[in-house]
Amino acid sequence: MLKDLTPQNEAADYRLEEQIGFKLRLANQKHLEVFARLMPDVTPTQFAVVAKLRDEGTISQNHLGRLVGMDAATTKGVVDRLRKKGLLHSTPSQTDMRRLEISLTDEGRSFAEDAVVTALEISRQTVSNLTPREVERLQDLLDKL
Repeated sequence: MLKDLTPQNEAADYRLEEQIGFKLRLANQKHLEVFARLMPDVTPTQFAVVAKLRDEGTISQNHLGRLVGMDAATTKGVVDRLRKKGLLHSTPSQTDMRRLEISLTDEGRSFAEDAVVTALEISRQTVSNLTPREVERLQDLLDKL
């Protein structure tokens, strides 16, 4: 017999703990707990900026924000906090004075090298209950979202 999937019947069968958003939030909480324990000096967003600058070198603040999935206001705040920590610096662009060019300081490069090693451990601990095949499948499915 076919199940009646009208919105009313679906709502009657709703279970919070079966919802994708709920499961993603719990998984994210676990990841953030591991992150905070192993890398307490920066937030995940700050780490993303440092890691991307490690890969890219000097790039505009606007482009940096797009690469790590942040809006302009959030990017500015993160860049300002990392600058105060001495991990990066900004300079006006040589070609467009409205643009800021962002790069890691020497201290920032050193921090980034250590932090990516720690980030690999954070990832390992986050998925520690999964097999390598399950991790690969999860990554593929998340990419589809």
